[in-house]
Amino acid sequence: MAPRTVAIVPHTHWDREWYSPFQTFRLRLVDLLDEFLPLLEADLGYARFLLDGQMAVVDDYLEVRPEAEARLRRLAAGGRVAIGPWYILMDEFCVSGETIVRNLQMGMARAAAFGGASPVGYLPDMFGHIAQMPQILAQAGLEHTVVWRGVPSAVDRSGFWWSAPDGSTVRAEYLLTGYGNGAAIPDDAKALVRRVAAHEAELEPFLFERPDGGILFMNGTDHQVPQTWLGRVVAEANEIQDDYRFAVTSLGEYLPAAPTEGLASWQGELRSSARANLLMGVTSNRVDVKQAAARAERALERMAEPLCALFLAPERWPASLLDLAWKEVVRNSAHDSICACSADEVGAAVLHRFAEADQIADGLSSRALVALASSMEQAGPVVVNPSARPRGGLVELTLAGEGPVEGGQVQVLEERPAVLADLALTGRELGAFLSQIRSQQLDDGAFVNRVEVEEGDDGIDIVLHAEPELRTEMVVEEVKRDLYARVGGRPDVACRVRIHQPPTRRALAHVEQVPGFGWRAWRPAPLSVGPVRVEADTVMANGLVTVEVDRSAGTFAVDGLTGFDRLVDGGDHGDTYNWSPPDHDTIVDSPVAVAVDVVERGPLRARLRVRRTFGWPEAIDDELRSRTGERRVVVTTMLELRAGERLVRVHTTFDNPCRDHRLRAHFPLPEPAAGSRAECAFAVVERGLTAEGGPTEQGLPTFPSRRFVQAGGLTVVHEGLLEYELVDIAAGRADALALTLLRATGMLSRVEMATRPLPAGPSHRLHDPQMLGPVEARYALQVGEADPYALVDDAFLPLEVVTAEGGGHRPDHGSALEVTGGEVSALRREAGGLELRVFNPSDRSVTVGIAGAPTGWLVDLRGRPLRPFDGSFELGPWAIATARLPG
Repeated sequence: MAPRTVAIVPHTHWDREWYSPFQTFRLRLVDLLDEFLPLLEADLGYARFLLDGQMAVVDDYLEVRPEAEARLRRLAAGGRVAIGPWYILMDEFCVSGETIVRNLQMGMARAAAFGGASPVGYLPDMFGHIAQMPQILAQAGLEHTVVWRGVPSAVDRSGFWWSAPDGSTVRAEYLLTGYGNGAAIPDDAKALVRRVAAHEAELEPFLFERPDGGILFMNGTDHQVPQTWLGRVVAEANEIQDDYRFAVTSLGEYLPAAPTEGLASWQGELRSSARANLLMGVTSNRVDVKQAAARAERALERMAEPLCALFLAPERWPASLLDLAWKEVVRNSAHDSICACSADEVGAAVLHRFAEADQIADGLSSRALVALASSMEQAGPVVVNPSARPRGGLVELTLAGEGPVEGGQVQVLEERPAVLADLALTGRELGAFLSQIRSQQLDDGAFVNRVEVEEGDDGIDIVLHAEPELRTEMVVEEVKRDLYARVGGRPDVACRVRIHQPPTRRALAHVEQVPGFGWRAWRPAPLSVGPVRVEADTVMANGLVTVEVDRSAGTFAVDGLTGFDRLVDGGDHGDTYNWSPPDHDTIVDSPVAVAVDVVERGPLRARLRVRRTFGWPEAIDDELRSRTGERRVVVTTMLELRAGERLVRVHTTFDNPCRDHRLRAHFPLPEPAAGSRAECAFAVVERGLTAEGGPTEQGLPTFPSRRFVQAGGLTVVHEGLLEYELVDIAAGRADALALTLLRATGMLSRVEMATRPLPAGPSHRLHDPQMLGPVEARYALQVGEADPYALVDDAFLPLEVVTAEGGGHRPDHGSALEVTGGEVSALRREAGGLELRVFNPSDRSVTVGIAGAPTGWLVDLRGRPLRPFDGSFELGPWAIATARLPG
């Protein structure tokens, strides 16, 4: 009988941050590589080492040991150390498709400096896999991948063909028992042979016939130090027997020769718990982290990059700043980071990195909008549409003057008088007042553009001239220092401070369609859609939809269908990985008191505020395994309906004093549903009512959605509320959809849970995942047929407004780039021109048109040319395409 190949791949699985913070783990990483790299150079028997498929490990080490870069380059270029292709091993469901693409591009670009990336899309520990991953890998030139979690029971071999919805296919090597099946290789050759024989018997039903069918033996696990005796033991094992041929190798060497005949095939996402825990609860813990991710990704993908690409001169493209922001977002996409199944310090670091990315993106977006405003021919307000689809809607304007707006219908929200303040202060009090002025901006948002100071024997007279817009760059600190000097020796001098600005009105206006990636000057005009009105203080109606609040339950009805936004609170005796109910649960689904008041009555926007008071159990008693105590919690929900829209916006806030619980908003389905359609990266995924479980994890049908989910004639869009479930099931149909608003837990990992009996990590107690304190959730819904991508834009990507001075070249309306036919994922500057990434989230081909574009090139994810196009190109069902355009 021919010997079976045992391919030993030495590696370490390096979580950048997890149950300890990044810097703690980095100390261990530096110690490991300090010791191991010289050993690797000296011991040729230790022929290969996989540095976990992520370049962040390399950068984190070299930041401390820059002198080791030459050694690492030699080892990588010589094939001794395999690096990349990822920058970091990310979670695939908690981040956008664009984040995944940038992660791969960053990793491959960084690996190129070390001789190139591993040719294998290494995915060893992700909590399931998105449907479009095979297409992403194929477009980067990767034909092989390695997976563990999520593989369904239908796969019956250690390798299978994995296809994306568009048909792109890669060969997937299935790690049936995980990425640590060869972690602790004994230092005795006979013991190694016995261990491999036992493992072969364990895997026998899944192995291919000898001699082609090998065993992939992954010699490593979490933060494992390499075993120095590996080369010697492998040589001895080969000498003493003929049943196995042991080889220290790499994935890039082993997988191209792996069997391809008789493989099972699977198309779509991998979300099964049949043989490995999926840990599906990571999508709902720490909703603040998921919301921060949604905001940062939107700020970069939908605002900063396209606005800077289209409205800044090419030489002003802020490549370095965008790279910094993207690196923070990509680092945060690491599965233990974005999934928040980690120490409290890690969660704080993740939020900080997202905040910094947000700050960069917001600042760059503002610069691009200012550049657009300065190029306008006529003066006045300009509405800017950062999305590719033409659309209209409501904008908030600051209009000069007082009283009604002539020539058009607006909804005045606030009137600001000419004199904002007239204060009599002492010199001592003036110092405290001045300390509140920062960067020319006052507390109410107005900008100080000029300061007048008159000083006499009887005191100091100060006039601050403020305006809604920043018009001049003043050195505020110099003015403040001058005033501090004037009052320094006269602490009791009389100071009169007046804040003047032209009278203004903050108002809502409805704008007609603004071109995609375009602008339109605002002019007062009659309302072209039906107004929205409030009736009986509980009903909002706009001629398209009627929303009525139930004063007793606090829920609302849409066109007579009742029970929307019913809040259901239950216990959670799980951990950051999985929800699990306590043995004795208490479900709270009705308030003890409800109050409704009108905030805005229309005609452009109506708002009702619903305050529901609940009695929620305070915590779970671990010994009793039941919820105990009670806290009164006021949940405030703002319902909003706009003129000309069927979308109902919901903003829910409360101060959470309770532990160990899950709060979900339930929505009735207009029609019973046998399944759902939810957005995941570059696709809409259809799912049924059940999920495949296994012996160590219950298959819970709590599924992820990136930004929207549809079922039974209802579309729900959201910001970072990733978990949903179809509920109230009878006769194979669901009557409601539940959206998780909060999941609070105090354990990183727990044992003996009802939904997962074995631990998923260390049993560390945590504070921050309990989400004590302020909680908010933004979501919206529409009954009936809807384009969910358009609804997401309308709900969370507002039309922007800038004020133009006039004198430029740009007409009063237009588009910087017209794109039709596909959904736009990215628009940025690359390789001296524009780069546009589009995808087709449907099962029919579309034509992507780029108006006015000369011939461009379609390229793969590594920027390599595929084929030219002239103004348009066909995009097949579920396909992703990247186009390079001159400009």
